[in-house]
Parts: sequence; C-alpha cells; structure tokens
Amino acid sequence: MAESAFARRSRSRAYIEASCRTTRYPTLCIKYLCGYANANIQSPEQLAHLALSVSLYRALNTKAYMLKAAKELEASKAKGYQAVKDCLAEINDSVEQISQSIIELRRLGHEPVGDDFFWHISNVETWVSAALTDVSTCLDELPGRNMSKLKATIKGKVLNVVQATSNALALFHRYAARYRVARAKKP
Repeated sequence: MAESAFARRSRSRAYIEASCRTTRYPTLCIKYLCGYANANIQSPEQLAHLALSVSLYRALNTKAYMLKAAKELEASKAKGYQAVKDCLAEINDSVEQISQSIIELRRLGHEPVGDDFFWHISNVETWVSAALTDVSTCLDELPGRNMSKLKATIKGKVLNVVQATSNALALFHRYAARYRVARAKKP
C-alpha cells in the first residue's frame, strides 16, 4: 500500500526535528528545515544538502540587504559605512564558500567511497567552516551598542546566517561521521 503524503511529511518532519536537536540552534534549525518536510527528507545526505541550501539562501538574502544598506550609508556619508562594506566582503566570501560546498556535496553523491570521497568531505567541511568564520568575523566587526535601526537589522541578519551555517555544518558533520566510522572499522 502506498504511503500517504501526510505520512511522508510527518516522517520527514520527525526526522528533521530529531536531527536538529543535535545542532547548536535547534529551534531555528527546525523552523527553517521543517518547511521542506514535503521534500521527503530521510537521510543525513539529504538533510545536509537542505541545510546548506538554507544557509546559502540566508546568506544571499543578507547580501542583497547589505548591498542596499551600504549604498544608503555611502550616499549619506554615514559613520559605520566602512564596517558594513567590510562585512559585506565577508558575506560575499561566505556565499562563494557555501555555494562551493553544495557543489562538492553533489559530487559526493556520485563518488564511490574511497580516498577521493573523503577528500570531497574534507572540502565541504573546510568551506563551510570558512564561511562560518567569515560571517562570524562580520558579526564581530559590527558595533555592539548605539546602533542605528539599519545597522541593528544588518547585525540580526548576519547573526541569522551564522546560526543557519552553524547548523548546516553540524548536520554535514553528522552525514560525514557515518562514513568515517565505517572507514575506521575496515581492517
């Protein structure tokens, strides 16, 4: 008997929720990823891909907002323009690194498990970690007090990217761990 769409969604949602509990920001993870429960997410690979895609979406959204904000700040010669411009450069790097990670994860799906497979895993981990470092650096560059509404909004959006990327990295580590364990058991 074929499984109903409702049952498939419920199973996907339960899988996503259980997986998200292992991340640093579980509530945010569940909120962002459960919206895709219709996609029948049932494996660590699918979940890692989804989490990276959500992280990329958040980074692209933040980049677009920051481009507009930087233009406004530059036009008004506002204090803090340079910090926003520097932060934008970090976000640009993160977008590139997360994009590369998604491409590399797709390659993993076509690669037999071997040395090249683990090299691809290492690439994804390196790029996502670098993206996380870049957005965290951006967050640190923004002033903590006496911010305008615009800068506070930027800081909130950047924090959102940090959290989504941290969750994506945790879920990718979970995916990669099962292959590392299997490899370690081989004689």
